[in-house]
Amino acid sequence: MTTYTTAPPRFGGRQRLILLVLLGAGFMMSVDFSILNVALPEVGAGVGLGLAGLPWITSAYALPAAGFTLLFGRLADLFGRRRLFLSGVVVLTGASLLGGLASNPEMLLTARVLQGFATAMAIPAALSLLTTTFTEGTTRDRVLGLNGALLSGGFTIGALAGGTLVSLLSWRAAFFINVPVALVILLLTPFLIGESRLPDRVRPDLPGAVTVTGGLLAVIYAAIERNILSAVVGVLLLAAFWVIELRSPAPLIPVRILRRPTVKWGNYAGFVVFTMETAMIFLMTIYLQKTLGFSPLATGLIFGIPGLASVAAGVIAGRLIGRFGSRQVLTVGLAVQGLTTLPLVFLGTGQVALAVVIPALFIGFFGHVTSIVAYTVTGTSGLPDEEQGLATGLTSMTQQVAITIGIPVLSAVAATQSVELTGIRLALSVNVAVTLVSVALVWFGLRSRGERHEARAAVPVPEEARKEPVTCSD
Repeated sequence: MTTYTTAPPRFGGRQRLILLVLLGAGFMMSVDFSILNVALPEVGAGVGLGLAGLPWITSAYALPAAGFTLLFGRLADLFGRRRLFLSGVVVLTGASLLGGLASNPEMLLTARVLQGFATAMAIPAALSLLTTTFTEGTTRDRVLGLNGALLSGGFTIGALAGGTLVSLLSWRAAFFINVPVALVILLLTPFLIGESRLPDRVRPDLPGAVTVTGGLLAVIYAAIERNILSAVVGVLLLAAFWVIELRSPAPLIPVRILRRPTVKWGNYAGFVVFTMETAMIFLMTIYLQKTLGFSPLATGLIFGIPGLASVAAGVIAGRLIGRFGSRQVLTVGLAVQGLTTLPLVFLGTGQVALAVVIPALFIGFFGHVTSIVAYTVTGTSGLPDEEQGLATGLTSMTQQVAITIGIPVLSAVAATQSVELTGIRLALSVNVAVTLVSVALVWFGLRSRGERHEARAAVPVPEEARKEPVTCSD
């Protein structure tokens, strides 16, 4: 089969502004999330929240962010993507003001819940606006690569600058910093981005919405609190949701989409990518601070410097996908993430371990972000514009759920051992095994129909975009 290489896509002035708005929203939220993680002790002390209550500053955000993302992604398709995006930014603005002014735990946790709702509304809507504004293929791959780079950059900058910002100003700055950025986004969006076309007849699937949202919330709560009853309730609600969707004349999520190899295996890969990497970072944070005795600031630098590789990966990943296909890039990136975790299993108690930790994190973060871009491309490809909100809602939900449950699950594995370092090693071993087994599952799962949805190579390229032909075999 003969294919043709194309020149890298160039964006016009209006497209650059659209990217600035949509990617800027995700960047802002990732910076905010990272800064708040660094500032948790100061935030808790500032409103009188004790040590035992600190995890709920994160959980209050994570529950709605993960539980409602899928629902809001689909509602964006049905009622307008721009409308939902702007609504999410408005909610974020109000929540950030409330959080910055919080004087007691109730105000603070309410603000975090509202920030979680804002994330569930804005992120899938912004992603679906990106995937419908930029056509599937090389251009969209590059855009999603830039999205991955900025999200990773946001987490890195938040981790590196969070301590400084909080020290120089106050923990309240972690909330207030969102407000001016959100106001700029609210001003620019109506002039740059048109509303998506709405279906002629909109019939919301209320039973499906209730069961899927309730099921996700129950499962996520079960993972956070290790509550068996909540897990059972969650599984039953999700099973009921599946039955409802099979019988509904206007399902919230058509089952045929969930059965697509690209959607099914792309999101499975994304779940592994985020679950395992989030847990690894947490376990290594414990190792660096409790085993090696590093300060939080030094720990942030140890993660932040290799984190620069993740920014580069986001930029490069789109080009790699255009050349090799999302299946190849996804599985190789996931394999790199797993293999670079393997040396961490054998770390000892001496600070010489940094000679292994920093290179492993540098290479691993590159593979991690490459996988994020590839799974997003895989999970959103081959679907029409009217279903992009659902597709991006699924990929965003996968990310939020995985981030939320990864740490509790592998922490429980580590807690089975009486010696802390032994427990960390066991949890990291499980991490490596799950990741590498998943590489094989994803590779074979995407081998047949999944590859046909990557059929860019089979689509003739316009004459003016062609360069010298490159011959390759099927």
